[in-house]
Amino acid sequence: MSNQKLSQLVDQSERIGVIGSPSSTTELALDILATAVDKKLVGELAIFDYIQDGLDHYALGQITEIALKNIWHEDPTMRSLIRQRGKVDAVSERQDTHQGEMIVSAVFSGENGNYRPSSLGTVPATGTPIQQVNNDVLDVLLNPYKEQIFYLGHVYGSKPKLPLWFKHFDTGEDGAGEAYHLGIFGKTGSGKSVLAKMIMLAYARHEEMGILVIDPQGEFSLDASGKGVLGSFQIPLKDVLKDLNKTTQIISVQDLVLDRWELFSEILYESTFFEHLSIPKGENREIASKILIDNLPKKKVKLADLHKHEAFSQAWSLLGQDDIQKIFYRTASSRDRFNSVYQDANSDEFYNNVWAPIARLFDANRDDAQTVENILSNLFDNQNKPLIIVDLTINDETDLFWNDTIQALVIKRLLEGIRLSAERAYSEKQNLNTLVLMDEAHRLAPAESPDNDTMKQVRNIFIDSVRTTRKYGVGWMFISQTLSSLHREIAQQLRIYFFGFGLSMGTEFQALRNLVGGRSKALDLYQLFRDPQSSFDIASREYAFMTIGPVSPLSFAGTPLFLNAFTTPDDFLKENQISQQQQSKNESKAIPSATSELSHDEKKELIREMRGSMKGTWGSTVEEIDAYLASEREAWNRKF
Repeated sequence: MSNQKLSQLVDQSERIGVIGSPSSTTELALDILATAVDKKLVGELAIFDYIQDGLDHYALGQITEIALKNIWHEDPTMRSLIRQRGKVDAVSERQDTHQGEMIVSAVFSGENGNYRPSSLGTVPATGTPIQQVNNDVLDVLLNPYKEQIFYLGHVYGSKPKLPLWFKHFDTGEDGAGEAYHLGIFGKTGSGKSVLAKMIMLAYARHEEMGILVIDPQGEFSLDASGKGVLGSFQIPLKDVLKDLNKTTQIISVQDLVLDRWELFSEILYESTFFEHLSIPKGENREIASKILIDNLPKKKVKLADLHKHEAFSQAWSLLGQDDIQKIFYRTASSRDRFNSVYQDANSDEFYNNVWAPIARLFDANRDDAQTVENILSNLFDNQNKPLIIVDLTINDETDLFWNDTIQALVIKRLLEGIRLSAERAYSEKQNLNTLVLMDEAHRLAPAESPDNDTMKQVRNIFIDSVRTTRKYGVGWMFISQTLSSLHREIAQQLRIYFFGFGLSMGTEFQALRNLVGGRSKALDLYQLFRDPQSSFDIASREYAFMTIGPVSPLSFAGTPLFLNAFTTPDDFLKENQISQQQQSKNESKAIPSATSELSHDEKKELIREMRGSMKGTWGSTVEEIDAYLASEREAWNRKF
């Protein structure tokens, strides 16, 4: 691509104005042409070319405001006349001038057909033409990066697609070289969940990148399993992930096995077990629960066997011993009260109604059971890293003990495991290259200190994780309905932000202002966002977002960009050519002729594929694998 072609495309684009006065390198004043005053220009992506240091430069930015001025209408005498007549033909409308303001977000210098990031180091002369940007201009300008470009929607209120990029967290052509933390904020109905799923798919394109979704409400797991609730924008996550060749694993609470004695102690403390034995929450209950985890292993009780009646009998017997009771109850009257309740209690009811539902969380013999350690190992240790969704909702028919506190304890265990794995990998000079997506983040990392000790611990781990895990190659994406209620430390550690509708008033807007800084014009434009739910019908809804951070080749200056997200899955999939990308990858894929050409991990992966394609037939021998490969090669040759 030559500089001349881009220059021609820019010249052929529609002129909307010229650079006016006063202008600076941070904000340009525009004089709008008469032919463009009746166009919708706020939010429009514009471009102008100029010479700097002897080289052609192209500056792009969004128009944030349009103002009308008529100096004759500002004259007191003329105002009196207008009050009588309504308008004065000689000056009304004819003497109107429209002025715009443009914030430059990206500058490219051109030399020998190559375009490199630059900066606006001078202000071009007044009268420099300002043109609308179209897709052709962007395609030429960003041609070297076309394989990295991803689209979430169009430029706010305009037709061109807004180019974004979501690079994996390792080094290489498609890598950012470090992990980023992302945040998506907006009221319910602002489109933040759909945007999060689109961003998740952008990262899922990278085979070397793992994704862990901690799903407290079960929304992501339903969509990824193909059981999502039908809506106006329902991305077929299951099919798209298959097209992207991204191994996807959904782990429910019923499949999740807890694997720490300390966790059992905390859950037992939070349950009604000790409450029914007249031990209220406090120091005594904490001591009693710790006594059990200290003594049960000495009785040869394994954590995975806690659900068995024999393990419960050992625990029940310990609580009945006088020397044990003296540890958590020092006074005789307290021990007498406890013994009275203990003797009257029906131990079988305690086992069936309280102990067993808790202990089954630790039962490793359940069907499809996986420990937290196994989940994280599968996430971090595979070369083709999977997407794992941990669904922390539970149905009413389950026989497991579960509530919000237990959910928080499980999340705490996951976070601790992630942090330990990251530290271990860092010591071995490995980059984990993983994104952790956390829905409903304001509930788990609130700005105000929680009353519950468990929630305090979870919040502290979150804060520590965003500070430390980035250098290990672990990035976090937080989804929250509010900005001010999320802990300030977490909000400040984010590098990429997406702000949807609903943060334009009160404490939310003040928190937004603090993050954006002094860019008041950008905030003025953000306040123009409409509530998507106020549209006349579903087809006319617009989901607008303001984004800040290194998420676009058009925002390396750190200025906010504005977009309207796609409103249909077809547009999203078509513009990103997700299925075509996968077909292209498959067409360049060589099929081995025999098992001798496969590594051990490739054989395991192929066996899993055969099991799925052969509808339950368990192919696992060398002969079966070779026969399968031969048939695939024959089919491939017929096709191509």
